[in-house]
Amino acid sequence: MWGITGIVYNPGLVSEEDASSWKILNDPDYKRQVTIKDNVRDSYFAAVGAIKSELLNSEEFKNDPDYQKRLEEEMNDTSRETIADAQEYLQDVKNNAYSFETDSGKADMVTGKVAANLQWSGDAVYTMDQADEDDFPLAFAVPSESTNIYFDGWVMLKNGIGEDAAKQHAAEAFINFNSRADNVIRNMYYIGYTSVISGGEDGRIFEYADWCYGAEEEEEDVSEYDLGYFFSGEGEEGEYVITAPTDQVYRQLFAQYPAKDAISRSSIMVCFDEEQTRAINQMWINVRCYNIHDVPGWVWAFAGVSACGLAVWGIRRRM
Repeated sequence: MWGITGIVYNPGLVSEEDASSWKILNDPDYKRQVTIKDNVRDSYFAAVGAIKSELLNSEEFKNDPDYQKRLEEEMNDTSRETIADAQEYLQDVKNNAYSFETDSGKADMVTGKVAANLQWSGDAVYTMDQADEDDFPLAFAVPSESTNIYFDGWVMLKNGIGEDAAKQHAAEAFINFNSRADNVIRNMYYIGYTSVISGGEDGRIFEYADWCYGAEEEEEDVSEYDLGYFFSGEGEEGEYVITAPTDQVYRQLFAQYPAKDAISRSSIMVCFDEEQTRAINQMWINVRCYNIHDVPGWVWAFAGVSACGLAVWGIRRRM
């Protein structure tokens, strides 16, 4: 499966413009109404997007011939200055957010506890589906600065297979089984995420997308949604276009198959080396647990006076 990260939001409380920036997470207008992921990589990515918002949104940066390469470099920046700025931003988020969460954000959105939630696109689809059952429409936005494009996959461990041909055959057969168009559709239907498999000459996966999101014949407020960038093939231009209800353009369809412009500003999270990992993990500890530098000056002064008082008292007792 694959997807991107973005913001699920309540359009009755949050504007599309506000939801389309990572800066919403520390926006005081949404104090105790936003949630952020309780893991260092997703939260660090969002923080970098927020603190570099002006650069990432600048026309000069977007029009750079090496835009994709530069975007990846910026979003995976682990310089001392960037880590310090990210820590400061995330500490502001900590004071502003309703919670740091991994799974509860979906329920918090559906029940109306919060107005916006940093979310993986597959979980965003699930959240919006659940909210629709209660006639509580939610929407999905992709921050203008950048989004993380990720994938979840099966791998074969070489040291698990070794020279055993039967084990390798079984592992490959398992992956092939999950890559069959009919099983791809079953998995997508069950978990709401999007398969990396487009189906090739087998059109059933696109037909499934059209079945999920295509408009009914009598619907009038519709929009053309081009998925040609994903379901590429030898077919005629416009073959992979879904005529969808207009409101789906920024809801489940948009989350499950993000528009091409959202994909164009996506970046992967690269694998950090040990030194980089150690640095951002320490930053995360400072944010989530305790940072000695955040202790107010008056606390230090009180501690100093108390220590001096205890020392004087101890000396007098000995005398």
